[in-house]
Amino acid sequence: MADTEGVAPDASPSITEPQAAHHAQPRLLLRFSPPVLLGVSLVLAVATSSLVGMDGADWLAAGMLAVAALVLQLWWDLVARSRPGPSAAGAVYYALRSALAFGLAWINPFCAFYAAVGCFDTERLVPRRWVPLGLLATAVTIAGAQIGGLPPDDLASWVFYGVLVATNMGIYLTVQQDAEKEEDRAKKRVATIRELEHTNVALERALVENAALHDQLLLQAKEAGIADERRRLAAEIHDTVAQDLTGVITQLQVVTDTQEQDKARVHAERALQLARHSLREARRAVANLAPVALAEDDLPEALKKTVIRWSERTGVHAEFTLTGSDKPLHEEVQATLLRIAAEALSNAARHAKATRVGVTLSYMGEEVVLDVRDDGHGFDPSALPERDTASGFGLKGMRARAVRLAGELTVESEPGLGTAVSARVPSVPYER
Repeated sequence: MADTEGVAPDASPSITEPQAAHHAQPRLLLRFSPPVLLGVSLVLAVATSSLVGMDGADWLAAGMLAVAALVLQLWWDLVARSRPGPSAAGAVYYALRSALAFGLAWINPFCAFYAAVGCFDTERLVPRRWVPLGLLATAVTIAGAQIGGLPPDDLASWVFYGVLVATNMGIYLTVQQDAEKEEDRAKKRVATIRELEHTNVALERALVENAALHDQLLLQAKEAGIADERRRLAAEIHDTVAQDLTGVITQLQVVTDTQEQDKARVHAERALQLARHSLREARRAVANLAPVALAEDDLPEALKKTVIRWSERTGVHAEFTLTGSDKPLHEEVQATLLRIAAEALSNAARHAKATRVGVTLSYMGEEVVLDVRDDGHGFDPSALPERDTASGFGLKGMRARAVRLAGELTVESEPGLGTAVSARVPSVPYER
């Protein structure tokens, strides 16, 4: 099987430069978000220190926590290069960062901006089963800033704080589930694209193979057409020239066997007529393979003349009958029925030893039926003579002619009860 030239069989979807930039942007954003938000939190802490009431001890604790957060971030930048994706190390980093953010938010609620980064990178750091715990840690810190700072002052504040934690947790989980669904859809899209690329490769291969098969089928069809045309030409010659030459031989044998001049003259004239007819048939076959009888007459008239000539030649009483409305038929249909009739009459003369023959042409709407009946010896159709099968003509040739026109040929015969041959073909109208 041919492979498509220049196509890799295991091609997989590659990431283009715009796609790579698109995927790199979130990674850069998440990498620099923690230190940037830490800086924002410290700036806001300085601006609101008097409002919150920060003293020297608070500033010392905040400074130590900020330094620890920077060291943690530097450590994680080194570790993350070798351990991309959710991992135990990522969970440790997330837990330590959440603890530092909680401590800074305890000192100054505005430092909760540093904790907000946990809403975005939980799935990238923490294994999936621990994601709710990570979101809870972030919600606890954010809710503390929302109530104005930790710890709550009274029972009502604790209740309100719990409600805020639950609300933030619900929001985070909803967003996280939507993000998971979007990630799953993205993975399915990638898998679909990969499958489509493999399908395209297979399709291109199939197209190349189909082109080769098409060429092979064309060659085989051409060879089959040549063989079929050869068989058809052989059948045409057998049904025309060969039959007429057989008649010439028969007439000449009568001439050589008889001593009567008048009788010899009659048979010699018949032989001459048959020879001329055979010559016209041969010339017509070379021209267009159409029977000479159809050159001047339509099918019923040509059949009638064929039956009369056959009767005169063989001395067997033969009748022609036409039923139905005569209408012009396609040349191939007329030629086929005329050839079948001529072959059936030839068989009746050579093998049946008949004394009476009847030929009927019936126009039956969408079909035309030709019947040839004789009162000869008859035979068993299931045991055709070996010469008929071997020669490719005779009954086999007549059946092939009918089938070529999407018709059929049936033979009814019994030893001693004569033979009936019926050819049924579509009534294809004449085309000008």
